[in-house]
Amino acid sequence: MAEQIYTEAPRPFTGAAAIATAIGFNVPFAILGATFEYPDVLRRPAGEVLNLFAQGGAPLILTWHAFAISALALAPLAFALTLTRNRVSDAPGLAIGAAVAGALSALAQAIGLFRWVFVVPGLARVHTDANATEEAKRAAEYTFDLINQYGGVAIGEHLGQLLLALFVVLFSAMQWRERKRISAVLGFVTVGAIVIGTNEGLALALGQSGEEFAMATIGGFVGLTLWLIATGIGTMRGVR
Repeated sequence: MAEQIYTEAPRPFTGAAAIATAIGFNVPFAILGATFEYPDVLRRPAGEVLNLFAQGGAPLILTWHAFAISALALAPLAFALTLTRNRVSDAPGLAIGAAVAGALSALAQAIGLFRWVFVVPGLARVHTDANATEEAKRAAEYTFDLINQYGGVAIGEHLGQLLLALFVVLFSAMQWRERKRISAVLGFVTVGAIVIGTNEGLALALGQSGEEFAMATIGGFVGLTLWLIATGIGTMRGVR
């Protein structure tokens, strides 16, 4: 039964896709850092964030859309990397578990990021409307805080990144079994940083700043970039 659940994408294509994904989600992230002061902007009052967002206009919304799509791209990549004939045959639990965790992580993180495309623009327009009442502006700020904490922190960051860590640790375990030690160790270190970083949302819920956990998250995603590149290179080398 397990042997029937696999997808055999050409290995050079899958390896290149892993590298492209690693680079792809860093491009919009870098643009957001330069144009929107992300992620530091998230620690500012809601009114300031909405005003700054409104100044970004359509280019900023499209950048957020690209960021969400890059997160969603992890779903097909997770299936292509894990559900190969050999991996499903040799370690079906690890392979199928990693595929499911990777797909769910991609979905959760994309849902969190899509709030900037489909929810925040409307709130920003209300908040910067010269004819809007103070009550309407406060309502926009309240709604922004609510959607940011639930859609962003709870679903996108906390749940999405925990699932991401599960995907990486399961896949790294397969790499360790396959004697791909460097990629495996890099994956395990990445998982540690990502898991530590997920405590930022919990710290905020407890009334703490959580800045130390934010640094761990950044380190985790740097590690994820390197791990995906190493995994992509290893996948392409497997052809030879």
